[in-house]
Amino acid sequence: MARSMHVRRPATLASLAAELGVSRTTVSNAYNRPDQLSPELRRRVLETARRLGYPGPDPVARSLRTRKAGAVGLLLTENLSYAFRDPAAIGFLEGLALACEDAGTGLLLVPANPEREDVAAVHRAGVDGFVVYSVPDDDPHLAAVLERPVPTVVCDQPDLGNVDRVGIDDQAAMHSLAQHLISLGHRRVGVVCMRLARDRNDDFVVPERQQAAHFHVQRARLAGLAQAFASVGVDWETVPVAERFDHTMASGAAAAAQVLERDPQITALICTSDILALGAMAEVQRRGLRVPADITITGFDGIREAEQAGLTTVRQPVLEKGRAAGKLLLDSAERTRPRAVTLSTELIHGTTAAPPRGTAEERWFGP
Repeated sequence: MARSMHVRRPATLASLAAELGVSRTTVSNAYNRPDQLSPELRRRVLETARRLGYPGPDPVARSLRTRKAGAVGLLLTENLSYAFRDPAAIGFLEGLALACEDAGTGLLLVPANPEREDVAAVHRAGVDGFVVYSVPDDDPHLAAVLERPVPTVVCDQPDLGNVDRVGIDDQAAMHSLAQHLISLGHRRVGVVCMRLARDRNDDFVVPERQQAAHFHVQRARLAGLAQAFASVGVDWETVPVAERFDHTMASGAAAAAQVLERDPQITALICTSDILALGAMAEVQRRGLRVPADITITGFDGIREAEQAGLTTVRQPVLEKGRAAGKLLLDSAERTRPRAVTLSTELIHGTTAAPPRGTAEERWFGP
């Protein structure tokens, strides 16, 4: 018969204290409150712990005692990979991580599939508070977060009024970009926008859907455009607006193709994100159109890839958004009313916007 192997049971806090001839509180302080011990005593505790195989205090038991998880939860109503793939999300995540580092706390990603309503991940998350990153106002995961008895900060959307929020003035920023295009002479335009609601819609959207959008950032950006162009006599109902559920360059390319097929005579294609705009640029170039000689293209966000492409866009401080959201959540000051942080934006005059071709000059559409 094979001999049974003797496995030494790991030391416990009590057995380590007995080995050292000190109290259990002293051992605990070596890990949790090192300032309470002399450097020599703490060194002796930690060295003995390593020798006996003591793994340290149980973090689960500690959180039960203190009722603190030591982590901030970031709710993303996207698949987990989105946080590491989307440039704006990456910048925001970095800023939030910096705020957590400064506070000595952890960060837990709580992704949620946008096409499912399973809120179990929110209920399971062991966190001391939530940062909610850009979700629709009717999102069930958001509702689950607000049911938790922990502080919450929303970044971008929705603007609930009674919850701390960090964001920008999206309508004013897009209105400024629209005025720039109007000053160049553009009146016949098309739009590519990010998703407006939780239901998948990869098609044109009427003004009623735009105005009722549950993603208020997109609603605000479209409203800024509609307001600016209406002021110069453009009937917004005649402007083709193509919505895309997935935020990818491929989606931007497909939406651009859809808009150009609806109205090949547009002089500017306005995208509500840089990712969509970069996809649109690839599509119009594939069609043999020149940017901006044949068509102007604009974006929104100011990501590095857009800067490298010379995109005319609105730059928003995505890293500072994350840092501000983290600081707001981790601020221990007593709160008497909801707080709002509105960050500034900058219109970037890139190389993808120019006056439309004159009517006397034949416009070249390529093969």
